[in-house]
Amino acid sequence: MVAKKKRPKKSGSLSHGRPPFHHKPAAALSSKATRASIRSHHVLQKALAQAIANGDKATIRESEAKLKNQGGLQSYQQASIIGQSSERGGDSSKVLMQWLAQSLIFVQHESNHRDKPLRLLEIGALSKSNACSRSPLLSVTRIDLHSQDKSILQQDFMQRPLPTCNEEKFDLISLSLVLNYVPDAIGKGEMLRRTIQFLRLSSDGYPPNELFPSLFLVLPAPCVTNSRYMDERKLSQIMESLGYELAQRKMSAKLAYYLWKFGSRSTGCVDTIKKIEINPGRSRNNFAIRLA
Repeated sequence: MVAKKKRPKKSGSLSHGRPPFHHKPAAALSSKATRASIRSHHVLQKALAQAIANGDKATIRESEAKLKNQGGLQSYQQASIIGQSSERGGDSSKVLMQWLAQSLIFVQHESNHRDKPLRLLEIGALSKSNACSRSPLLSVTRIDLHSQDKSILQQDFMQRPLPTCNEEKFDLISLSLVLNYVPDAIGKGEMLRRTIQFLRLSSDGYPPNELFPSLFLVLPAPCVTNSRYMDERKLSQIMESLGYELAQRKMSAKLAYYLWKFGSRSTGCVDTIKKIEINPGRSRNNFAIRLA
């Protein structure tokens, strides 16, 4: 009688054998969840601001409770940090540095600013390792309402002391995804107006036709493409009334990037710029800027 051959046992997969050397890292928030967290925080902040303006105590308590349950400003900032991570391609200052590449070098060699870094004020800073922070041609002052790092000064830009001399002013201000966080139209206008008090004058030793002094402004694209009260034409009117001139522009599916060069001239139209509906429609958002 012929003995039956024993079939070799199938080896199990590694997942059924020895335990793995390490556990899989916890998954980060998805892009969709990150955007939803940021959007929800904005909506609640606007509701809270409106309730405060109306003296609606019940809505104030409700909005504050919801914000607290979401983790407040710290949770919002963490979502913003994830959204701006290199893995998500979200560092908006990369666009700024591409625009400034030639001007930074030229200004340092051909102006009164020779051989010293130009001064950048980064409002709403979330990281000390973004593209503008890595440039040896820039000296960056970082501020934010709720600092996440010791290199970022915890400060409200609207409460920052005004410069007392030209040396305390800046060649460049970054306002990236900050203006849209201000809850009311007048507040947005006042923030833009305040930036000009921190910038040097265009006549302050810069070579002609260069990009300084300037304001780097980044907004969610729907602020200018799907608002009842705002479009790019209206934004330009507001900026020009403050003495800014558009130097660079880039529009992506999600963000609108602008570089506004500051001069000393104003069109004198400040009082005529109000919150007026220019794009009717139920699906529009309420982003608005008002100069009062």
